[in-house]
Amino acid sequence: MTDRTTDNRPRPKPGVMDIAAYVPGKSSAPEGVKLHKLSSNENPLGPSPRSIEAARDVAGRLDVYPDGSATRLREALAKTHGLNPANIVCSNGSDEILGLLAQTYLQPGDEAIFTEHAFMVYKIYVLTAGATPVIVKEKNERADVDAILAAVTPKTRILFLANPNNPTGTYLPFDEVRRLHAGLPSNVLFVLDAAYAEYVRRNDYEAGIELVSSSENVVMTRTFSKLGLGGVRLGWMYAPRHIVDAINRVRGPFNVNATAIEAGIAALEDRAHLERSVEHNERWRVWLTEKLTELGLRVTPSVGNFILVHFPDDEAHSATAADTFLTARGYVLRAVTGYGFPKALRMSIGTEEANRGVVDSLAEFLKR
Repeated sequence: MTDRTTDNRPRPKPGVMDIAAYVPGKSSAPEGVKLHKLSSNENPLGPSPRSIEAARDVAGRLDVYPDGSATRLREALAKTHGLNPANIVCSNGSDEILGLLAQTYLQPGDEAIFTEHAFMVYKIYVLTAGATPVIVKEKNERADVDAILAAVTPKTRILFLANPNNPTGTYLPFDEVRRLHAGLPSNVLFVLDAAYAEYVRRNDYEAGIELVSSSENVVMTRTFSKLGLGGVRLGWMYAPRHIVDAINRVRGPFNVNATAIEAGIAALEDRAHLERSVEHNERWRVWLTEKLTELGLRVTPSVGNFILVHFPDDEAHSATAADTFLTARGYVLRAVTGYGFPKALRMSIGTEEANRGVVDSLAEFLKR
C-alpha cells in the first residue's frame, strides 16, 4: 500500500480515484435550435406558482441562516403524509440522504446491494465509504427479489432499492417489497428510494411509509425534484427514530437552504399543481409508448415520468445515431450506456410540443 505521508501533494484515500464520476444528462442543443430538454426527468409544467412566489419572498432575507432542522417543512410533510415530524430528516436533494446513509452505516469490509440498472450514485456512495458494491442481475429489466436475497451475506449492511427504478421505470408491487424485507436479516438497512412515487398510479404500489412505520431497519427517501423543484435541491427521509438520530449527527447543520424550505412548503400546499402534473404525465407517457411502439421501437413499461426506448442493432438506426439526430433538432434525451443500456435512450415526459416532436423526428430517422 502507498505511504501517503511521503507524497509531495495531498492524495485522496485509496479507491476514490477508481470511482467513475456521475455524468448528468445533456442540457444543451445546437445554437439556433429550440431546446427541449428531456434528459433529466424534470416536470414539464415547471414549479408550482406558489413555490415561485414563496422563493421570491425569501430573496430579501438571504442574509439569515435557515432553520437548521427545517421544522416547518418537516411539519408540512408530516401533515401531507400523516407522519410524525420527528421521524423525518430533510436534505439537499434525496441524493444527500443516500450518501449520508452510506457514510453512516458502511465501512471497509461491508457490502451493499443494489440491482444492475439502479441509480448510479448508489455505487459511488458505497465505494466512497470504502465498502464493496454487490450488483444483482435484474429479470426483464425489473428487480428480482429472489436474486437479491441470494446475494445477502454476513457482510451485507445496506440494500438500496429504487422503486420505481430509474432508468427502466419498472417497479416492485408492495407484496414483493414486503417479501424482500421479510427475507433480510434485521441488521441490514433496507433503503427504499421512492423518488418517483408521486407519479405511480398502481393499486399494488406503496412508497414505503407503512413498512417504515412497522420496522426498525427500513428507510424511505423522497424528493421534490420531479415535482418541479429540481433547481432548489430538496429531498427528505422517513425513518425510525434511531436512524434519524444517527443521520442528524452527521449531516451538515444547515443542509437545506431557506429558498428550498419555503418553496417546498408551498409545493406541498398546492395539490392542484401536483394533480395536473400527474395527469399530464399519465396521458403523455401512454401516448408516447403507443406511438413509439408503432414505429417499431421497444419501450420498457414505465410507471415514472420517463420511458426507456430501445433501438435496433444496425448502426444507422442505433441509439447513438438517434441521439445525434434528435439533438440536432433540439430534442435532448439521456444516453444510458452507463446504466447498462448501450442500445437505449431514456426520454423524460415533456410538453405536448416536445413529445410530438420526438415522435415525428424518430419517424423520420427510422425511414432513413
